[in-house]
Amino acid sequence: MICAAFRVKFRRLWTVGSCVAALCTSHVAAQDMPLSQVLQNDSPWRLVADGFKFTEAPAVDKDGRLYFSDVPSGRVYRLNDDGQAEVFAENDGNTSGLMFGPDGLLFGCLYKAKQVVAYKPDGSYDVLADLPSANDLVVSRTGHIYVTDPASNAVWLVKHGSTDKPQKVAEGFRPNGIILWQDEATLVVTDGESRVLRTFRVETDGILKFGDAYYSPLQTTFGAPDPRSDGMTVDDDGRLYVATSVGVQMFDPTGRLGGSIGKPQTTSLSNVVFGGSDFRTLYATSADKVFARRVKPSGTPSIVRRTADK
Repeated sequence: MICAAFRVKFRRLWTVGSCVAALCTSHVAAQDMPLSQVLQNDSPWRLVADGFKFTEAPAVDKDGRLYFSDVPSGRVYRLNDDGQAEVFAENDGNTSGLMFGPDGLLFGCLYKAKQVVAYKPDGSYDVLADLPSANDLVVSRTGHIYVTDPASNAVWLVKHGSTDKPQKVAEGFRPNGIILWQDEATLVVTDGESRVLRTFRVETDGILKFGDAYYSPLQTTFGAPDPRSDGMTVDDDGRLYVATSVGVQMFDPTGRLGGSIGKPQTTSLSNVVFGGSDFRTLYATSADKVFARRVKPSGTPSIVRRTADK
């Protein structure tokens, strides 16, 4: 069974019941997940948009429309019906993380302003929290927002729609990218200075427990000390994809590396997300450009899964 392949330290932290319930559900058949199950031979990377300074924060709405940020310019873009990038919002906060959450709201991290915000349809926003730093975020179905704070070596929990103050829920490493598994029972955080990804069990009140190295080892470019792991996404079969200096590294649900999708250009990737009308388009932000390629699996965002469950 899959639990036999778990890292020893991780197994010691979790009870056998928690392991089976939270990590093995829906992924029992995931014994071997090579890149051949992901890539389409006739669909290489294609250029989606260019001419920017530094692209980041790809996010998709319930229709699969792509939004992304050009961090230094302070602009958030979205693709229009013709596939062209148009300005959605402009501010001096330097948006470095974006994700759609409950009620179709677009949540963001303003890196320069050190704030977590909720964007309105007209591109203005409401400030939800001020933090020591705000780099990237992920939003749960219940409106729990987890934010990486590299300045404090911490992860914060911001509860949207609540009067609770932001709560530090993990610390002691340098967090960067962040994502939830599809069942939202496990949170994954990258550490750009480490060759492993950390996983945490998510409690019902949003608190994180049992953080430990799980996904490993990440590949590095020749002579580089670390993989420069950044943003992540997951597909409907439980695979995890992380943007790195090597390319998009793909892991199966047991934490094993299944392979790396080569970069569309020589510079590092900053983030990835599934989008398109069927959520089978993998978008990647890379320096001054945004790329996309069609893949076999889908990565349905929680905003769509939640609507389907109603």
